[in-house]
Amino acid sequence: MNPEAIRKLFEQVRRGRVSPDDAVARLQHMPFEDLGFAKVDHHRALRVGMPEVIFGQGKTPAQVARIFANLARHGRNVLATRADRKQFAAVKKSVRGAQYRELARAIVLQRDHRKYGKGTIVVVSAGTSDIPVAEEALVTAELMGNDVQHLYDVGVAGVHRLLANRERLAKARVLIVCAGMEGALPSVVGGLVGVPVIAVPTSVGYGAAFQGVAALLGMMNSCASNVSVVNIDNGFGAGYVASLINRL
Repeated sequence: MNPEAIRKLFEQVRRGRVSPDDAVARLQHMPFEDLGFAKVDHHRALRVGMPEVIFGQGKTPAQVARIFANLARHGRNVLATRADRKQFAAVKKSVRGAQYRELARAIVLQRDHRKYGKGTIVVVSAGTSDIPVAEEALVTAELMGNDVQHLYDVGVAGVHRLLANRERLAKARVLIVCAGMEGALPSVVGGLVGVPVIAVPTSVGYGAAFQGVAALLGMMNSCASNVSVVNIDNGFGAGYVASLINRL
């Protein structure tokens, strides 16, 4: 609850539209609400600009549903990453308007459609197998108020596919580049543009790719100075950081 919301709440109490007990109950949610199994951070958006996001993996459907519904009551967009269909079914029972994004494995509730980003974020994937990670980044950036475009299956094995889209790359304010195997694509993209490139190593590849470690190390050793790297398969982290950059 932000200062303006608190002021409005006090005004509602003064006018008799909200009882003092109800007002106290709402204020008790500051800065977090203890659900027993989770402490929901309602003030994260005030501190860091983005609301709390639910990491679905390892949580039961009931836990995800209760956290999701709790966040939804505060009127903001809600995102749950690494979520499955069972978790979505539980969420849907208590939250109208929630949707499941299959490729991204994300549950979303979008109420605020305003654009807070100042430019376009372009999400790039090296191969079709990298699309699920790219989609997680795309959904995250969209829900956080950005214009987002995607450019998929343009890896270095057929670099002409990437070069055919140089104009789209050049218009981006931030780029997210997802690649597995040897992880070379972010370096190539970084050499073509003058904006931040967020590299996302994916766990796609044969044995010596070591579930994304080879791509991670390759990206961390990129000779392109505008490339930064997030963890393996961390599309959410890339979308989040790209959103912060795009708001600057």
